[in-house]
Amino acid sequence: MNPTTAFDPLEWSIDGCTIGRAMEVLGEKWTLVVLREVFNGIRRFDDMRVRTGVPRQVLTNRLAMLVEQGVLRREPYREPGSRERHEYRLTPKGLDIYPVLITLLAWGNRYLADPGGPPLRFEHRDCGAEVHAEIHCAAGHRLEDPRDVVPRPGPGARRR
Repeated sequence: MNPTTAFDPLEWSIDGCTIGRAMEVLGEKWTLVVLREVFNGIRRFDDMRVRTGVPRQVLTNRLAMLVEQGVLRREPYREPGSRERHEYRLTPKGLDIYPVLITLLAWGNRYLADPGGPPLRFEHRDCGAEVHAEIHCAAGHRLEDPRDVVPRPGPGARRR
């Protein structure tokens, strides 16, 4: 499609929309809280439960769903004198969610932080500078204004 050609979104079906599918996996509050904890290095069930206050059954369900979806994998461990347990590690599919969490955190820090500032920020391990997400096109242009992005039908799009 020519970049100047008008696009009428009402002509295209949203069946199979990958944003909707992604939200089926990520769209519940506790799911993102669990992912935040794993990205922050909290990988064990009891540590997550105590740190977040998520109800035990909710945490069990969210972790099972994230494992089933291939976002997390279970790794066995055993404390001396205890039974085998599992900690949760990110898979490559899970690591691909990191830019989403960075962007979500930036939005929350900008609009929802307490007057004293946000409780969490992400820094580059090597230099200590704060990390943020940016939008770039495939040709390498940095897009400063979200209005510079236009929706177009993808290869799997179907007309209504």
